[in-house]
Amino acid sequence: MIRKLVIVTLAVLALALAATAQTSASAPAPTKIGIINIQQAIAQTNEGQRDYQTLEKKFEPKRNELQSSQTELENLKKQLSTQGDKLNDAARADLERNIANKTKSMQRNYEDAETDYRGQANEIINRIGQKMVEIINKYTMDNGYAVVLDVSAETSPVVSANPNTNITQPIIEAYNAQSNVPAPAAGSAPKTGKSGLPGGTPAPAPKK
Repeated sequence: MIRKLVIVTLAVLALALAATAQTSASAPAPTKIGIINIQQAIAQTNEGQRDYQTLEKKFEPKRNELQSSQTELENLKKQLSTQGDKLNDAARADLERNIANKTKSMQRNYEDAETDYRGQANEIINRIGQKMVEIINKYTMDNGYAVVLDVSAETSPVVSANPNTNITQPIIEAYNAQSNVPAPAAGSAPKTGKSGLPGGTPAPAPKK
């Protein structure tokens, strides 16, 4: 689900980019075509790394809680598997009921945490992405690009491209310069591409 939210957000940003990156009729028609991985650019800005790191730390207690519940549930299942045939009917039924209740409880807790995490991650994408569109537009016009295509979208029309046409890194650098957010300390940036929840769905971060 979070992947779908990321795609929708990036699609909106791409439409905004396409709508505002046109040059005036009197200016020479640009001919260059560029590509950008907006998802990667957002995650790798200093601001993006800082905010994802903050988000991961915020959810660390919940991640530990879910991991503990998962370990407890696995131990109960192991107990049922190894000792189930030695238990009387009442004890076995009680153990099975305990496993079922803990499974439902853990699933509810995980879904609530995942929804919360997903919403806050998407807020980061929206906030940074809206500011990044302006920087991409300026870079596009200043450097004579006719169009810039987002290759992070699953429906990207780009099959192959010369690496020299990729403007992702220049945009990251331009965003960092404008935001004035310092680079995170070495080794402190969070690993992107996974949520902070056990078994979580991908967070808004580069896949490529």
